[in-house]
Amino acid sequence: MAISYHTDMKNNDIEKMIVNMGDAGCSSADIDRVCRLHEAGLDDEIIKCLRRCRCDLVEELHRSQRKVDCMDHLIRTAEKN
Repeated sequence: MAISYHTDMKNNDIEKMIVNMGDAGCSSADIDRVCRLHEAGLDDEIIKCLRRCRCDLVEELHRSQRKVDCMDHLIRTAEKN
């Protein structure tokens, strides 16, 4: 059974969402897509798009964490020598 996330977003809500997406670092393509989905009344698809954007941000976070881990290793190695 599929879960419906139908929200009936108002124009004011979508404007706030667009600002927040920009603040979160979402791409302009994703922001444009959300605008088009809103205009088409596809609020459920907006949720899917936001979830995908979130996954992209989490993946970016993991990539950054791996870089920090590498730097920590280099620092520890340099301190031992």
